[in-house]
Amino acid sequence: MQVLGQRASFWVAAAVAAVALWTSAAPSMTYPLYAAQWHLSPTVTTGIFAVYPATLVVVLVLFGDLSDYLGRRATILLGLVSSMLGVLLFAVAPNVGVVLAGRALMGIGVGLSLSPATAAMVEFSPPGQAKRASAITTAATALGLGLATLVGGGLIEFAPFPLHLDFWLLLVVVAGVFGAAWFLPRHTPDEATGRWHPRAPHLPRALRGLFTTSAVAVTAAFGVGAVMMSLGAQIARDLIGSDNALVSGATLTVFAAVGGVVAVLARNVPANKAIVLGGVVTALGMSLLGVAAAQSSLSVFLAASIGMGAGYSLLFLGGLSLISAKAPAHHRAGTLSAVYLVAYLMQGVIALGLGAEATAEGLRAALAVGAPAIAILAAAALTLALSIGRYRPQPA
Repeated sequence: MQVLGQRASFWVAAAVAAVALWTSAAPSMTYPLYAAQWHLSPTVTTGIFAVYPATLVVVLVLFGDLSDYLGRRATILLGLVSSMLGVLLFAVAPNVGVVLAGRALMGIGVGLSLSPATAAMVEFSPPGQAKRASAITTAATALGLGLATLVGGGLIEFAPFPLHLDFWLLLVVVAGVFGAAWFLPRHTPDEATGRWHPRAPHLPRALRGLFTTSAVAVTAAFGVGAVMMSLGAQIARDLIGSDNALVSGATLTVFAAVGGVVAVLARNVPANKAIVLGGVVTALGMSLLGVAAAQSSLSVFLAASIGMGAGYSLLFLGGLSLISAKAPAHHRAGTLSAVYLVAYLMQGVIALGLGAEATAEGLRAALAVGAPAIAILAAAALTLALSIGRYRPQPA
C-alpha cells in the first residue's frame, strides 16, 4: 500500500487534531436548542458536555499509550471510527439519551486519536522542530473549535434541521480525514517494543517537575474551553441577549480564531514565558467575562472572547511545548496522554460544577464562582512556569 510522505503525514496528523476538537465542540451551539426542546436544566446540558471528558479520561487511563505499541496510524483510525459513530448518533438523536451515548463515543474517539496525532506531529517534523509542531497542534485545535461554533451557528440559524444538519456535515468531514489517515505510515521508528496491556500513561520520574507545570497549564486552558464550549452559547443568549445563533457562534469563533493566530505568532516564545503570559491574559479574559455577564454587554463579551482565546492558546502551547520536546520518544504518546488525562479530568469537573451552580443559582452566579476559579488555576500555572528557570530535571 502506498503511504504518505513525512510532510503530508504531518498535515494529516494536524487534521486529526483539528477534527478531534471540532468533534468535541460540535454540540456547543445546540445546547440551548436541546434545553428548549427537551426542557433540560443547565445541569443536564453541562452534563452532556461533561460525559465527553469523563469518558475520555477513562480511555486515557487504560489506553493512553496504546499507539506507542500498536502504532500511530492504527490507533488514530480506531479513534476516528468511534468519533464517526458518536457524530452519527447526534445526527439522528431523538432524545437526550442518544445524545449522551453519542457524547461518550466522541470521548472514546478523541481519547484514542488526539494523543497519537500530537505525537505523530512531533515525529513527522524535521529534527529540532518540536516547538513548531506544538504551535501547529495548538492552531489546529483552535481551528477545530472555531469551525464547530461558526459552522454550527450558521447552519442552526439559516439551514433546516437545526438539531441535526451540522452533525451530518461533520460526519462527512471526519470520514474524509479517516480516508487520508488510512495512508499514514503503519509504524514510526520511535514506537516501543514488547506487548501492550492496559495501564496508566507512562511518566518518567525525571520529567515530573516539567509534567506538573505542563499539566496545570493545559488544564487551565481546557478550563477556559469548558466555560466557552459548555455555557458560551447560553451566556450569549440568556445574559448578553443575542437571539441569533450565527452571531453567538461568530462571537465564540473569535475565541478560537484568536487562539489560532496567537499560536502561530507565539511559536518561538519560550514555553515558560508563554505560560506566564497566558496566565495573565486568561485572568484578564475571565474578569471581562464576568463584567460582560453583569452588564449584558455583547462588546465586552467579544473582548472577553479575545482575551480568553489568547490565554487558551498561550497556556496550551506553552504546556504542550514544555513536555513534548522532553518526552522519551518510545513513550511520547503515553506522556502526552498523561497531560491530557489531568486536563480533561479537571475540564469535566469544571463543567459539572458550573452546570450545578447555574441550575441552583443562575448563570451569573456560576460565572461569579467559575471565572475566579479558572483565573486562580491560570495563576498557578504562571507561578510554576516562573520556577522552570530554576528547575533542572534529574537524570532518569
